[in-house]
Amino acid sequence: MDKPTIITKNNINQLPKTPGVYFFMSSGKNTPKAKKLQPVYIGKAINIKDRVKNHFLQPTYKDNFFIENTQKIGFIKTNSEIEALILESHLIKKYQPRFNAVWKDDKNYFFVAITKEKKPIIFITHQKNNLHTTYLGPFVEGNALKKILKYLRRVFPYYTSGWHPLRLCTWCHLGLCPGPNPNLGEYQKNIKKLMLILEGKSNTALKLLQKEMRQLSEIKNFEKAAKIRDQILALQNIMSHTRVTERTEVKQNWENTEKILQQLLRIKKPIPKIECYDISNIQGKNATGSMVVFINGNPEKKQYKKFKIKMKNEPNDIAMLKEVLQRRMAHSEWAYPELMLIDGGIAQLHIGIKTKNQKSETKNIKIISIAKGKKELLIEGQKIHIPLKNLPQEIYNLIVALDDEAHRFAITYHKKLRKKSLLSQF
Repeated sequence: MDKPTIITKNNINQLPKTPGVYFFMSSGKNTPKAKKLQPVYIGKAINIKDRVKNHFLQPTYKDNFFIENTQKIGFIKTNSEIEALILESHLIKKYQPRFNAVWKDDKNYFFVAITKEKKPIIFITHQKNNLHTTYLGPFVEGNALKKILKYLRRVFPYYTSGWHPLRLCTWCHLGLCPGPNPNLGEYQKNIKKLMLILEGKSNTALKLLQKEMRQLSEIKNFEKAAKIRDQILALQNIMSHTRVTERTEVKQNWENTEKILQQLLRIKKPIPKIECYDISNIQGKNATGSMVVFINGNPEKKQYKKFKIKMKNEPNDIAMLKEVLQRRMAHSEWAYPELMLIDGGIAQLHIGIKTKNQKSETKNIKIISIAKGKKELLIEGQKIHIPLKNLPQEIYNLIVALDDEAHRFAITYHKKLRKKSLLSQF
């Protein structure tokens, strides 16, 4: 493995625009016992320069814990994104950076498990709990890891289950499974090479393959030598050119977003249903409230509700919100959500908490609010207000989508009532 190149954080423009791994380094302000520079956060990137710049220009909630005290930045260039992902895993395991671990538990990182038996089985897991299994990792991105294994399985077919039918299975016909009666010696050699690659030793794996090809050629076993040659070419192609993440932004993985949201809100239960509320009025006239619903991160328009405000007093956003929430809570036939997002600020947050606490069935709903003026997220039970720009990107996207949709729905209904009111005057 190459030694990292170290620069000061004032020289970010010197970073390369290539795939690789980067380090945020500190000498001790974030790590009291440290006497020398050491990594406090490690990441991988398709473009190191752009990714590191993004940490400074658009810091997430997590980034703010280490950016201020970062003194230097290190990087190691790789030939491909796959190499970067594998190297990231190796370095996180080696250095155990503090701010990779802060957000890490067994359920958030991924390991490749290889069973210790004559016909090893390979699978992805979150936890290391079997003495008769070798675990490689941790890997940060589950989807990228699945893609790596998918490509490597084409070069080194392997089992994913301890049972195999007596006949060839579907995976055998696709060239991804060794079949019911493989040559055990060859299979075990292939697994060893696959493990070397996942440990960041792809050059060693290639040298072993090249050695095998030469030996087979010397004894004139050209058929097997050709198969090894094809493995070498396929592996070189995978390690040099294959992408494991999309070029364009893909639809968010709700399972991952939900985990980050649970950490942020400090709750353990799943959050399948979220409701968001918005009040729309002009000087109290034709005041309306909207309730939009997201299920597993996606709008569920069939469950949207609109409320025509009944109160006739002077315009009062807090009183209007209270009315809407009380009317919503009265409908137990509409399944209650795990989380409610309210457009407003501290007063709106308090009225949301007070209203939901009036019924035993709704006390466990978590309330959060957006303070628009300060652009902050307020969370029930937490004194610190989080700037929206500092939220993890997945949560920022979710909050903005909810708030925009609730506002759009409220405005649409408000315009409809206003138009109806104007027509009634003629």
